[in-house]
Amino acid sequence: MKDYAKAQLTSRILIESLPYIKKFHGEIVVIKYGGHAMKDEELGRAFAQNIALLKYVGLKPVIVHGGGPQIGKMLDALNITSQFREGHRVTDDETMDVVEMVLVGKVNKEIVNKLNLADCKAVGLSGKDGTLLRARKYKMQVNSHNKTPEIIDLGKVGEVIGVEAGLLTGLLSEGYTPVIAPVGVDTEGNTYNINADSVAGAVAGALRAKRLLLLTDVAGILDADKNLLEELTIKETLELFDDGTLQGGMIPKVKCCLDAIGNGVGRATILDGRVENSVLLELFTNSGIGTQILGNN
Repeated sequence: MKDYAKAQLTSRILIESLPYIKKFHGEIVVIKYGGHAMKDEELGRAFAQNIALLKYVGLKPVIVHGGGPQIGKMLDALNITSQFREGHRVTDDETMDVVEMVLVGKVNKEIVNKLNLADCKAVGLSGKDGTLLRARKYKMQVNSHNKTPEIIDLGKVGEVIGVEAGLLTGLLSEGYTPVIAPVGVDTEGNTYNINADSVAGAVAGALRAKRLLLLTDVAGILDADKNLLEELTIKETLELFDDGTLQGGMIPKVKCCLDAIGNGVGRATILDGRVENSVLLELFTNSGIGTQILGNN
């Protein structure tokens, strides 16, 4: 016997999604993929299906992925000690070789394979391909109360100074989904490990993406009482830095969202990648999930 109640619910969901499908048709959406969503096999398959659905309804997704836990596991297996300063992995030449091997040679190709299995044509890239991500050494400055600012040398850790957007738009125009490993290169050919959130923000800005989505292992930005802040203006977001609401790893995520919006991205959302189909829920439902930072469109 057919379950008509379930069928009616499905039809209502499809109707609810229609205005969002029309709104985003033909638009570029940049998605940072990482955290638990990338480690859990079921969530990984669901993510690939989400991206395939975006493609089939006319969106142009671009994926940027992380891989910190996978890098750590490989370094442990090779008996290479990891050092961290202010949350950043200190990356010497030996560590950089492992970072590139894991991100570009393993993690990137696994994601590409899952997308292709979901009938979503995907191409894996690193920042070295077509000089996609032009980088420079990241000089981290730590400011302490009543102390001289300290400059910390993180080794081969970099920051993005340029994105070859034409390479990505060319692939998108041919129906491919670019999958980008956060490894960049400078003018002298030096390779750098770059924060994946920062890469996603830079890519979104270079492409003037309609939306930027950062998948995380938390519900979004929480207020002092641990309640989810569902929607923020730029002004309200900046106030969260001043009042101490933003802590730890959320600070660079929010900064990259603001940078992307400043470079023309419509809106940026920090959402919980542990929720199955989180990408579809955010883009195609009235409620959405996570914290959305509003841009100018």
